[in-house]
Amino acid sequence: MNTITTLFNIKYPIIQAGMVWVSGYKLASAVSNAGGLGLIGAGSMYPEVLREHIQKCKKATSKPFGVNIPMLYPNIEEIMQIIVDEKVKIVFTSAGNPMTWTPYLKENGITVVHVVSSTKFALKAQQAGVDAIVAEGFEAGGHNGRDETTTFTLIPMVKEQIKIPIIAAGGIANGNGMLAAMILGADGVQVGSRFAASIESSAHENFKQEILNTKEGGTQLTLKELTPVRLIKNKFFEDIQELYTQCPTKEDLSKLLGRARAKKGIFEGDITEGELEIGQIAGLIHEIKSAASIVSDMMEEYQLAKKAVAHFL
Repeated sequence: MNTITTLFNIKYPIIQAGMVWVSGYKLASAVSNAGGLGLIGAGSMYPEVLREHIQKCKKATSKPFGVNIPMLYPNIEEIMQIIVDEKVKIVFTSAGNPMTWTPYLKENGITVVHVVSSTKFALKAQQAGVDAIVAEGFEAGGHNGRDETTTFTLIPMVKEQIKIPIIAAGGIANGNGMLAAMILGADGVQVGSRFAASIESSAHENFKQEILNTKEGGTQLTLKELTPVRLIKNKFFEDIQELYTQCPTKEDLSKLLGRARAKKGIFEGDITEGELEIGQIAGLIHEIKSAASIVSDMMEEYQLAKKAVAHFL
């Protein structure tokens, strides 16, 4: 037991990231049943779809699970009301000011975790009263911080400044990475890309296969003028790079991005024109496995790595 397993009442300090178009109730419940903490990704769900996934998750697991909520969501008030109505006990917030909703959630008996990309934002989250933070390095897939601070650098700097528990994220997909994060000062890890390539992931099989095909250097952070996002280098990514040669405005970039690009790529499986969000660690993902296998393999690798390190101390 440590601060994270105690905080969430889970067996292992492994949290499955709440990813858009990937993290439905099937994945969240499978991770929770395996001893980690599963998160439903609300960012790609209409309010009533989220309610349905919460209700189905309750039926699929008796273990704790949570919901990840990007606070820039247009229906945020309705989402928060559903969270309270459905008696969700754990909420991870991101992409916004934690002061906005943390007091409301805490008043309703909800454990609150906020995702940050810098020490500055970690301190603000702590001041807002959150119970823990996710410190995410820019190796991570999807939307990222603008400073391009790596996980290896970020975790010890955040650890030096804050008193609440830290969950490391970005570039963690196995037990070795988990141990490295813990040695750097993390109390647990949040894993995204590895679970995106799981059987229970709601992502399209084309996208899952593309994760397996992605090698070192196959992703890159782009669209910083809008919201920085790490993408697989497919045709859509190359179109962005071509547009950059023309000194585009924000409006030009927004027009190219259009609407529902992530849905097209991740959920509908258009690996050519879709927005394929995945982390750098994809180069270490070689097979699609069940969520339970991912959790058990990570813990087995973690224990072996821990013994190997102890041998040299």
